Amino acid sequence: MKTVFRTLAVLALLIAPCAALPAFAGSVEVKLSLPQRARLDLQGRKSLAVAPFIVVTKEGADRVQGRDIDVQKEFERYLLKVLRRETDLRVIEPGPVDFPVYDLDQLAKQGDFWSALGERLQADLILTGGLDFDIQDRTGYRTEEYVSPFNGRTYYRQVLVEQTGFEYDILMQVYDGKNGALLYQDNFKDFQNFEGENTDPLAGMFENLLSLEDRILNVFTQKEVEASRILFTQ
Repeated sequence: MKTVFRTLAVLALLIAPCAALPAFAGSVEVKLSLPQRARLDLQGRKSLAVAPFIVVTKEGADRVQGRDIDVQKEFERYLLKVLRRETDLRVIEPGPVDFPVYDLDQLAKQGDFWSALGERLQADLILTGGLDFDIQDRTGYRTEEYVSPFNGRTYYRQVLVEQTGFEYDILMQVYDGKNGALLYQDNFKDFQNFEGENTDPLAGMFENLLSLEDRILNVFTQKEVEASRILFTQ
């Protein structure tokens, strides 16, 4: 954080002398990469077990291209890969887990269950949560203009556009593997819209995940975020 404050202080010194410039002074937008600390305190914590995520709903997946998607399997495959690639944690696959309840609010109260699981897996942290993947048929009409080849005039017409929407809603919970306490909980959502009749649902799903990846990883590792600042010039 000291680096962030020093960066902002330098910017303030650069901007302050320009405050009295006349209104016609120009400006330039500067892009800065600022470090953002991990949301979790990882001091002394070296291992993370990724328990199965509970699929809350999965709407529309079987109506696109006649395919059914294993949302849980695809998400966990993705999550294991990025956590091993982008963090220093030892990532553990526990296999099937027999949850005492399947309500996420109630799971947060099962401290004895999480501490027993953490002891069995020798995991400092346990990650789980819920998944809601929704595929939406967003086909409809939109207005567009066209120029008549006969008289050169511009007209407006309604055009049918095939569109598919993909919405991913991820609830992440991180438990202490020693005492079973809920250390962190957050909700990540993303929506992607594709034009075309035969949109691949897996492509839509991974576009959602790519959009959310930095926020997911920032729970466990420091990430750089891009910020814009305006500098005034003569």
